[in-house]
Amino acid sequence: MRLTTKGRYAVTAMLDLAIHSQKKPVTLTDIATRQTISLSYLEQLFSRLRKAGMVIGVRGPGGGYKLSRGAMEINVADIISAVDEPLDSTKCGGEGNCQDGLPCLTHDLWMGLSEQIRNYLEGISLGELLERGPVSDVAKRQDKSLEQVVSMHQQEKLSA
Repeated sequence: MRLTTKGRYAVTAMLDLAIHSQKKPVTLTDIATRQTISLSYLEQLFSRLRKAGMVIGVRGPGGGYKLSRGAMEINVADIISAVDEPLDSTKCGGEGNCQDGLPCLTHDLWMGLSEQIRNYLEGISLGELLERGPVSDVAKRQDKSLEQVVSMHQQEKLSA
């Protein structure tokens, strides 16, 4: 299985949202800045996450996104699936037609690996990730960086 940028960015953005949307909705611009992800790419991901019912868009001043349900109820596998990322280690997509329309010699091996990966990711919720010390430490560091960027922009506006 190869987890692409799409799946990694979706999980990262959802974890950022879980951290920061507890008080108010979070803008994609803030997520993009903290996580160094393209805003247009985030917009595409959040369109899929919204269609999958994982996030809710809040309109108006102070708007942005928030989780559609508690962080403990959203697992990593669901996020990856929501952005159409397959959790599959086989070259046949699990169809069993890898060699002349029939399973290849190692088909069951790769199916087993896919199952292990899926089970592992289904067993980890955003809420559990929030409770991990390193996640909290990184989030604090990113918040400080964002505050510095905002402060610099404000100073530039004042001096212009």
